[in-house]
Amino acid sequence: MKLRFDLARRVAGLSLMLMPAVAMAQEAAPVPEKGDTAWMMVSTLLVLLMILPGLQLFYGGLVRAKNMLSMMTQVGAVTCLVMLLWVTFGYSLAFGPDSAAPLTPFIAGLDRLFLAGITPDSTVATFTDGIVIPEYVFICFQMTFAAITVSILLGAVVERMKFSAVLLFTLIWMPLVYLPIAHMVWAGSGLFFAMGALDFAGGTVVHINAGVAALVAAIVVGKRLGYAKDSMAPHSLTLTLVGTGMLWVGWFGFNAGSALEANGSAALAMINTFVATAAAGLAWLALEALAGQRPSALGLASGILAGLVAVTPAAGNAGPFGAIVLGAVTAAACYLAVARIRPRLGYDDSLDAFGIHGVGGIMGAIGTAIVYAPALGGPGAADYDMMTQLGTQLLAVLTTIGWSVAGTLVALFITKAITGLRVAPDAEREGLDLAEHGERAYNL
Repeated sequence: MKLRFDLARRVAGLSLMLMPAVAMAQEAAPVPEKGDTAWMMVSTLLVLLMILPGLQLFYGGLVRAKNMLSMMTQVGAVTCLVMLLWVTFGYSLAFGPDSAAPLTPFIAGLDRLFLAGITPDSTVATFTDGIVIPEYVFICFQMTFAAITVSILLGAVVERMKFSAVLLFTLIWMPLVYLPIAHMVWAGSGLFFAMGALDFAGGTVVHINAGVAALVAAIVVGKRLGYAKDSMAPHSLTLTLVGTGMLWVGWFGFNAGSALEANGSAALAMINTFVATAAAGLAWLALEALAGQRPSALGLASGILAGLVAVTPAAGNAGPFGAIVLGAVTAAACYLAVARIRPRLGYDDSLDAFGIHGVGGIMGAIGTAIVYAPALGGPGAADYDMMTQLGTQLLAVLTTIGWSVAGTLVALFITKAITGLRVAPDAEREGLDLAEHGERAYNL
């Protein structure tokens, strides 16, 4: 008995001696909080819900019935491809160690190729000192952002672009366009990050990037056969509205998840994602009524999406009432782009990827500099300089537009040279469901 007591006393003494060392080790290497980790895992799955099946249904309902499965298959296949590209080289080039000097402001290096050196114990910092999350969770979260960006731009070229061309274009566009923009905006050494550009959840990286690329692709690929002559009305607005609801729900992972923690910043992003979207949905319906039209289901879906796009860069950078104004104003800009500008210019942006994501992303990115001001309820400091921030936002927007245009043109012309861009005219008339995949969405 005495021997057991002495052994226990020695173990207790040794434990007391080790406590300072353990404390120092914990300070040197923070341990992820389970709550933050769980929130980020849920947010990642919410973003995946936005794509599969949210965007699939939103886009699928807007095309003609003969192209429903083609649209859904393209989004699904691109998502799978981007995920594999992301873990192969994408994450390394966007967020890996800065070993690509002097290109560090534009791209990272290949040190994390095939996720080399990353283990379940690896962590990444959040926006709070001493708070970390598992690196694998961060990799997955950012992977879903990359996947939805490419999927969004497909909306401009549906019903006529080859499936093989879609996959090859994605393979080229990712390293040329998406990865540099993601690095410039979100990596600590990135050009826009160092400038102080505000982009909470991807207004620049995702929406401007995808929207501008969509416009370029729509022009290069060309109009659908019978455009502005034949009826090309959505075949199922019911499915589009279901997809709209899934996008809105998933967007909370997109926006609130971008806080990287379960904290007040995530809560601010959450309420802004509610109210900016609500204001934009009603604003679009009001504009239809003012134009002498009946308020439409498509208008409601378009307004909701415009509000989601608008609030993305401002989600944690605005107060709720600033977000409401930003959502409503952006909805008006997107409405004009879709209902007035596109018909006059005559380009065939099939599902208005540029009109909503491109225009909405630009409005949101620039507007973030305004709603960030503390006088308008934003989280900016008391000495916040709005004009300087506006200049920074504008420079980031213009650089993103230029980069996206140039990279998208290169990717399209390489794809055209290898596979061609369009299906044959007979295949387009028959519908891509049968011509490209040998299946029908509906057996009538």
